[in-house]
Amino acid sequence: MFTGIITDVGRIVATEQRGDLRLRIACGYDMASVDLGASIACSGICLTVVDKGPDWFDVDLSAETVSRSAPGMWREDRRLNLERSLKLGDELGGHIVTGHVDGVGEVVVLEPSGDSTRVVIEAPQALAPYIAGKGSVAVDGVSLTVNGVDGARFELNIIPHTAQQTSFADLALGSRVNIEIDILARYIGRMIEMRG
Repeated sequence: MFTGIITDVGRIVATEQRGDLRLRIACGYDMASVDLGASIACSGICLTVVDKGPDWFDVDLSAETVSRSAPGMWREDRRLNLERSLKLGDELGGHIVTGHVDGVGEVVVLEPSGDSTRVVIEAPQALAPYIAGKGSVAVDGVSLTVNGVDGARFELNIIPHTAQQTSFADLALGSRVNIEIDILARYIGRMIEMRG
């Protein structure tokens, strides 16, 4: 479980296609404090540390994980938003994030708004009912507040601090991003579906 508050931006330094895809991710974490088997969210996807060194860790991605995440995400030199898993007693500064991608969206508007950046993302139609104005959403693992919703499109405001502390500086029109809807919306939606 995570909060959507990014604590490092890593970079994929090597990829190897085995039975699964193995990635080596360079990071700023003190890896002595990270156990093998620990979970680290990588741009919104909960992955397991399978090997590590002083400033890197390896993860394996199944074909399922690759197919459900943003196309082109798992290439060398790609920057990833990193967050270590939540510990009991940690501050919950964002919202509850599971590290499971619900869908892939596309950036359709990217424009300055004061010192911030206004971003509009087109989500898959099936996710639209679960995204609400002033609700929470995780985009590439970052906990954000939805400013407004229009059909399957939702609007965000990226403040300069968030842009500097995440991979959002790399966003461009047409960028594909991982979306995780709010966990409460997911369960309420499922309950309503089961009643119907």
